[in-house]
Amino acid sequence: MRNCFLKRFLQISSSSRFLNSSRRNKVSAPFIDKEGETAESLRENPGFSYGLNWGLAGKGVIVKDKAFQNLKSSELLAKGATIAGLPLHVRGTLGGNSTISKAQYSKLLKQVTTHISSISNIFVHDGAISLSPESDAKVRVISDSPSAILSLSRVLWETPTRAVSHDSCPLTVYTATSISTAVEDIIGLGAQGNNGFIAADIERSSLILCGKAFADINGTKLALTALSEPVIFARGGLPLSARLLVSCDSVVLLFAPENAIQSYSDLLVSADAGVVLSPQGVAPLFQTKKLGGINPYRIPSAVILATSDSSGTIPSISKLSPGQAAYHFLAGYQNGEFVPAYYAKGSSYIGVLDLAKTLLSKVKRN
Repeated sequence: MRNCFLKRFLQISSSSRFLNSSRRNKVSAPFIDKEGETAESLRENPGFSYGLNWGLAGKGVIVKDKAFQNLKSSELLAKGATIAGLPLHVRGTLGGNSTISKAQYSKLLKQVTTHISSISNIFVHDGAISLSPESDAKVRVISDSPSAILSLSRVLWETPTRAVSHDSCPLTVYTATSISTAVEDIIGLGAQGNNGFIAADIERSSLILCGKAFADINGTKLALTALSEPVIFARGGLPLSARLLVSCDSVVLLFAPENAIQSYSDLLVSADAGVVLSPQGVAPLFQTKKLGGINPYRIPSAVILATSDSSGTIPSISKLSPGQAAYHFLAGYQNGEFVPAYYAKGSSYIGVLDLAKTLLSKVKRN
């Protein structure tokens, strides 16, 4: 039941400081780590721990200056961590700063199709983004490599035979794993590295993966999301940078910053931030094995907008009206900063105001 989920949510929230990270929510009993030091002492002296230093010394590593243990994602990024990924070029997003022009993409597409046409064995895979036949985007993958097909088949949902052939606006993915790296200079992109790059054109509904780009799952999903947005939106679906939580028989739509969801991993239907909300229900954009026997493709029982506010300006828990929910969705307040429409990365084909208005209409209707 819905109450079952809300009870679990409140229990985890109170222990993980999910909705409010102010000091008033600190637990009273300090946690003792295996080296015998409290979590508080480690926070007060970041980078220095006698217990940790001795433990590392036992493994043959001597700490010269500092050793940082179990940092959060935000803390790692602050220390200079980067997420590995290949160059990504997307044409057609609102406010996008693509480094590839329409002429360059046309030239690249010609080079790639000519290359694949020269390969003896060509591999094709048909799939879909989103589970709903009414609000999905059909995808056809054409490749010179079975490895690329295997990788992408684990991302896309299955679709009926001939569904792509009969679709009015399918997406096309070209993977050219063995194409020469000189193609970058030929089309004027310059050096993109030896591993390849990703290029997408929303106007053409096509995606190109060169070299080992198919192995960059995050970059590929980001490009596929951008390509599928206009198709899904035109078919009555609303693509959102959100996640699904499932508890008991309740399905909940969750908007939250990346560093605030770790305590909920066991409830997440998918680790990816990407769902489609349609008149029939809500489901992940991409394939996930965590569904099991659960059918999340139904109307969510609640929508949760999680903020990260250490100032205490926003109450820990507030029940919002549909209008208030649309406003906070649009504002996306996170520790004094505003992240429009809870965007995870980059720009969207759909304007944030249109997203907020559509979300408001769907929330009111349900």
